Amino acid sequence: MKKLITLILLTFCLWIINFPLPANALDTQNGAEVFSVHCVGCHINGGNIIRRGKNLKKNALKRYGMDSLEAITNIITNGKSNMSAYKEKLTTEEMKNVAAYVLEQAENNWK
Repeated sequence: MKKLITLILLTFCLWIINFPLPANALDTQNGAEVFSVHCVGCHINGGNIIRRGKNLKKNALKRYGMDSLEAITNIITNGKSNMSAYKEKLTTEEMKNVAAYVLEQAENNWK
């Protein structure tokens, strides 16, 4: 019985380690660092120097259907219109971290 309990606990621990992390568990500090190198030139304080209305503020993200981790990660990866694709420049993890950072900042009104 003791071995069975140990096996169950070990299996559970391995499952927890490999379980995908939600957006708020991603490394937003790393996202902030990557954002400051690759994104801030066009998106300082969540703005957009190319197309003012298409900024990273909460209302604009919602209006354009970009208010999820998946949507933001997709546009970072593949680009769109004037936005460059970063799939050749950033890792998948870095892109997800940037997306989590953008969502976090949008919730805090980019303060």
